[in-house]
Amino acid sequence: MDVILIKDVPGLGFKDEVVNVKNGYGRNYLIPQGFGVLANKSNNKVLEENLKQTAKKQEEILKEAQKLAKKIGDLVLEFKLKTGSDDKVFGSITTSKISKNLQEKGFEIHKKNISILSKVNSVGEYDVELKIHKDIKHPIKINVTGDITKIKKRKSKKDDASKEKVSKKAIDSKKDLNENEEAKASKETKASKETKETKASKETKETKASKETKETKETKASKATKETKETKASKETKKL
Repeated sequence: MDVILIKDVPGLGFKDEVVNVKNGYGRNYLIPQGFGVLANKSNNKVLEENLKQTAKKQEEILKEAQKLAKKIGDLVLEFKLKTGSDDKVFGSITTSKISKNLQEKGFEIHKKNISILSKVNSVGEYDVELKIHKDIKHPIKINVTGDITKIKKRKSKKDDASKEKVSKKAIDSKKDLNENEEAKASKETKASKETKETKASKETKETKASKETKETKETKASKATKETKETKASKETKKL
């Protein structure tokens, strides 16, 4: 069905433009929402009359669109995506991204009035079409390059992981060394303690043996003295 637009509809058309749409879209959305009216004989006559009365205004709108197209010129928008082997890209370039990029440069173009003419699947230049006016379509290009910075970051993360692994290994090795040293020190302390105890025990035995030897000598000396005295007394008794 044909519908006369009474408002701009991004991606479809501009005010006072006759567009062909599916019956459901026209009857259930465009007409009820106030975006257009059915393009019948009576409404077409109204449109012709409106165009005559607004011819000057329509001419001004067209001139503004031409100025915008001239200002945009041979614009090339730059985009960076992650890349893999054979310069294949990961991610996508959407009309929303292009619209945002244009807006940053001072050009207000709705995303629905932007068409990417081929699929973006690798680095390189691609053609894009901007619908600025019902009678003006303006071509620009987008240049897609690989994001080298992100690749470097990925490598850096790998290096960090490797460094962390080496550091962990060094810590574990140091820990094992400390444990071995502690075990060795403990063993030496135990051995030293046992040596001291053995030495003390030996000294105690030697002291005891020395004491017993001394006591034995004293006993023998005392006994000999006693025997000498008794012998002397016996001799004196015999003389008497």
